Amino acid sequence: MKKAIYPGSFDPITFGHLDIIDRSAKLFDELIVGVLYNSQKNALFSIDERVSMIKELTQKYHNVTVLPFEGLLVDFAKQTDANVIVRGLRAVTDFEYELQLAQTNKVEYPDLETVFLTTSLNYSYLSSTVVREFASYGGDISRFVPEEIVSRILDKYQS
Repeated sequence: MKKAIYPGSFDPITFGHLDIIDRSAKLFDELIVGVLYNSQKNALFSIDERVSMIKELTQKYHNVTVLPFEGLLVDFAKQTDANVIVRGLRAVTDFEYELQLAQTNKVEYPDLETVFLTTSLNYSYLSSTVVREFASYGGDISRFVPEEIVSRILDKYQS
């Protein structure tokens, strides 16, 4: 059984992330969306809010589980018995960083493979940073994130 983890901070989740989830759910028997808690970052949404939003948006998939994690990805992979990491690539500039991480993870956990999925062309420009930037100025983010979470994002900037 192939069990994969798609890790990220997902702060907030975007259509690009959802595209990778959709495609990964078709490739693997089980997909864990690993939501990273990083105490070094000042997240827009709490870990519980991010997990909740992703669960809501992925409920149609029978083989997708959403779990928070903290610390090293290789430790999370071992804890969940995952044998594949899924990473999305938007541009060539992503590749160098992601390759270095994949190689480091392989040294730490030799049974762990990394699979790179290129982002769909219509989302290649998109990142959570872009969403936060637009939202901070009251911009239209409806082309970047699902309608179900637009108001939640904008509310963070109006309080």
